[in-house]
Amino acid sequence: MAALSEKRDATSLSLAIPSVLFLLLAGLLAKQTGLLFDAPVGTPLDEPPIVVVAPRDFSYRVAGEFFRNGYAVDGPMTTVRMSAPLAIMKYQVTAADYARCVAEEACPPAEPEHVPSDPALTPATGVSFDDAVAYAAWISRRTGAVWVIPTDEQLAFAAGSRFPDDALGVDSDTSNPALRWLADYRRETARKASREPEPQSLGHFGESETGLSDFAGNVWEWTATCSRRVTLDRSGSVISDAASCGIYIATGKHRAALSSFVRNPKGGGCAVGAPPDNVGFRLVKDSRWYAPLLQTLRAKGLHL
Repeated sequence: MAALSEKRDATSLSLAIPSVLFLLLAGLLAKQTGLLFDAPVGTPLDEPPIVVVAPRDFSYRVAGEFFRNGYAVDGPMTTVRMSAPLAIMKYQVTAADYARCVAEEACPPAEPEHVPSDPALTPATGVSFDDAVAYAAWISRRTGAVWVIPTDEQLAFAAGSRFPDDALGVDSDTSNPALRWLADYRRETARKASREPEPQSLGHFGESETGLSDFAGNVWEWTATCSRRVTLDRSGSVISDAASCGIYIATGKHRAALSSFVRNPKGGGCAVGAPPDNVGFRLVKDSRWYAPLLQTLRAKGLHL
């Protein structure tokens, strides 16, 4: 057994060394060619307030549409191990912050859904996924740090107990489709009832146990998670898994699948389920040494 363990360790090391060498060479090349940036561009911009969520294991219901035996079923619960801290904006990007990006001609103007009386304290809404990507690139240049749109999984990690569970709670083995249809109908009906549709001031919806503010209020948040349609066989094994990366998950009180160019989700842009009241975003700070290289490659159209 000891010999087998040593052999396994040696194999893992032999596989890891080329990857490390590749990253080192890529980093050196990027430095020489200017793909990595160290200093802010233009007048330095203060970084927004962040919360740092400590590493932990947490339960997470996988995003996507899942089908089994021809019927929609709940996505599987899984345990996710986050081995590194996550630095994420405490608040959603404000209307004033986004307007600054627009003024510098780095972001398209937001959809004039709501004109806040205090833009500095009101989340930006009427922005698409593509607009959020533009803002992330702008604030990265202006602060010298790397900011990216979080994944659905990262938002779940940061939001803690405030993250929604989209489960219908119907036995996946049931042969009665009416039970699932009724459960889905009740869920969608409940989602449409919003007593407070207008975006509220920062802090209005309180904080999660991690310190994340206003999550699952009335502003859904763009994520970098693509919409998926997964078909399972009778035993639960995956038959097909099709991702649509022109459609992204926006998460708030519930998940919604939206096309990347949609700014007003109430205008028929919700691909699946009830539309969000509003859609905005917050960003994650990526402090990995090779993060600038990844961001530059993504900007050149590479999906990493």
